[in-house]
Amino acid sequence: MAELRLEELSARTVVAANALTLKPGQEQFVAPVSYSAAAAVADPNTSWQRVVLDGDEVVGFIMGNFDPQAEHEEFKAILWRINVDADDQGRGIGTFAVRALADEARARGHERLYVIWESGELGPEQFFLRSGFKPVSETQYGETVGALDL
Repeated sequence: MAELRLEELSARTVVAANALTLKPGQEQFVAPVSYSAAAAVADPNTSWQRVVLDGDEVVGFIMGNFDPQAEHEEFKAILWRINVDADDQGRGIGTFAVRALADEARARGHERLYVIWESGELGPEQFFLRSGFKPVSETQYGETVGALDL
């Protein structure tokens, strides 16, 4: 594995990010990267989108959002999406991306980073727990709200 690095999502990398594959059953828990790219266009001042590269290959994508004016605390600094290519899962790529987002949140003065996930056998819950997020509440739809103290 070459050294992992982050790069802003760009016209050059968006196609590769959108082509990331998931393991069977994971697709129900993750929206396509193209949804995230569209959200960034809608509000580029709050959206933080990066691809994870291993050498020159895009192996992951992460999207965070920072909105200090958000009405709800969990939306002030939140991990919205993380995708790691199916063939590259289990290599520390997701952990690398979450740490980078946490560093960005800390640099922006946040004390907590949040994430919301849906429970399920093939869902992301175990990844988020291993990454240090702790369940703090539930949404009205029964999803878990997790927080990572920075």
